[in-house]
Amino acid sequence: MKDKYIYPAIFHVAEEGGYWIEFPDLPMANTQGEDLEDALFMAKDCLGVYLSCLEEENEKIPRPTIPYTNTNELSNGDFTQLVEVYMAPYRDEYKNEMERKNVTIPRWLNDIVKEKKINCSAVLTTALKEKLGITY
Repeated sequence: MKDKYIYPAIFHVAEEGGYWIEFPDLPMANTQGEDLEDALFMAKDCLGVYLSCLEEENEKIPRPTIPYTNTNELSNGDFTQLVEVYMAPYRDEYKNEMERKNVTIPRWLNDIVKEKKINCSAVLTTALKEKLGITY
């Protein structure tokens, strides 16, 4: 796994305004933006999410076509732009997603927990980190 990827993106002028973006090397990696700034942000986010999904599924990450020279796909106002993404934030976001776990505790203990308004998920997370020696 690499920490940084750079892929060419094609920014197409949308009829309704703004841009729609595709990554020729990454099938189904498409997004859109209301203006150029938004489109660039969305392209970077699309690339990060797409590649992090491939990583999680242990799928092969295609090599980017750089420089991208197939201008046959461009119409008036469309352009090609290299998009760079740093993967650490996308990997962290995926790993920090919460997963639901069902636990069983005695009814009398559950009554006290409800009365004291204790967040069982937070207590369990803290206890597991402590048990495993995780300090963050």
